[in-house]
Amino acid sequence: MKITVIGGGSSYTPELLEGIIKQQHALDISEIWLVDVPEGQKKLSIIANLAARMMEKADCPIKITATLDRREAIKGASYVITQIRVGQLEMRRNDEYISIKHGVIGQETTGAGGFMKALRTIPVLLDICRDIEELAPDAWLLNFTNPAGLVTEAILKHSSVKVIGLCNNPINYYKRFSRTYNTAIENISITFVGINHLIWITELHVNGKSRIEDILTGISDSYEAKNIPSLGWDPAFLQSLEAIPCGYHKYYYQTDRLLKQQQSQYQQNETRADQVQQVEKELFELYQDPNLNDKPRALEQRGGAYYSEAAVRLMTSLQLNTKHIHTLNVPNNGTISCLPDDACIEVNCVVESHQVTPLQVGSVPPQIRGLLQVVQAYEELTVEAAVTGNKGTALQALTLHPLIPSSERAQVILDEMLEVNKRYLPQFYSESQEVNQ
Repeated sequence: MKITVIGGGSSYTPELLEGIIKQQHALDISEIWLVDVPEGQKKLSIIANLAARMMEKADCPIKITATLDRREAIKGASYVITQIRVGQLEMRRNDEYISIKHGVIGQETTGAGGFMKALRTIPVLLDICRDIEELAPDAWLLNFTNPAGLVTEAILKHSSVKVIGLCNNPINYYKRFSRTYNTAIENISITFVGINHLIWITELHVNGKSRIEDILTGISDSYEAKNIPSLGWDPAFLQSLEAIPCGYHKYYYQTDRLLKQQQSQYQQNETRADQVQQVEKELFELYQDPNLNDKPRALEQRGGAYYSEAAVRLMTSLQLNTKHIHTLNVPNNGTISCLPDDACIEVNCVVESHQVTPLQVGSVPPQIRGLLQVVQAYEELTVEAAVTGNKGTALQALTLHPLIPSSERAQVILDEMLEVNKRYLPQFYSESQEVNQ
């Protein structure tokens, strides 16, 4: 079996390789192709060398091939994993700094930053999908590229590829509650409702007993993502919400405090993007050590803990037809009744070799429904803007986002971001678009 990793030069790749090595007996993988763009060639070479050392240490027979030839890498693949960053970390930093400069949250997957990343990324992913349609039509595409829900929705709407979106947040909740209650993950049952990076936990059972009140009343803590500031939650707010919010909800529910913190970091050139650049630099220095032959613990600082486990578990379920339940990004098709059928949602799904079936959620209470519907509508418009290059649609999308206070602010941010990202946004600058807009 051939696996293709697009974005193979990512600092996350050793995490994925570690998971594959652990499950090689079940997956029977013969080759892994790591593919990247010319700008990432040096990092790709470093990762490929580390991958070879990891395989040798594990006495694993998987052949590693590193290449810049995406089509050759995709040809005949059983699984294609996408983990790309269009514009690299430099553009992430621009996204954050432009946002904060104009008085709004700067973050790579939500708000103005997530919006801009989606505009850069969606056309590239759709181009990759055209290669998959031609060269590996039976392959499953597992998308980790952020903003994962937006990207997956675009693929679902504009390609015929069998795509599943993945995030490491859900598995981290299982891990956390497993430790909290000192029980196996198999004894934890969680109901997730929402879209990627905007999911609520509406039910939590441990060994068959409901324990959600433990979290809502503050008896036990929930999972805190390392890449999001930990400000805690007001128990009174949680009890009236009647659900456990994910870490990314802090950008919506605690906007003032987080923005103030970000503005202070901005003044000192120490935003999350700056921190990630430093972590990445240190990681690649480690990866070049010829004596390193496994995933370093320092990778956990990068914010993607257990993503390999989520990916490998999913591949195992697809390959072996286990019918296990995974939390995935899939088309709604009536699962959440207040969202359009073609929306991309993040919920529990039964995974079979031939299909992924979301478990019914039905109606959701207004305190969840209100925010969920607005952000999903923003995502729908953002997908359309990314595909068409229509600046009016882009303005409506950004204006609609809850973290943008006005159409005037949206226009200023949009104009600056489009100019800074011009070389990545040909869809907005074609002759036909200039005439129409």
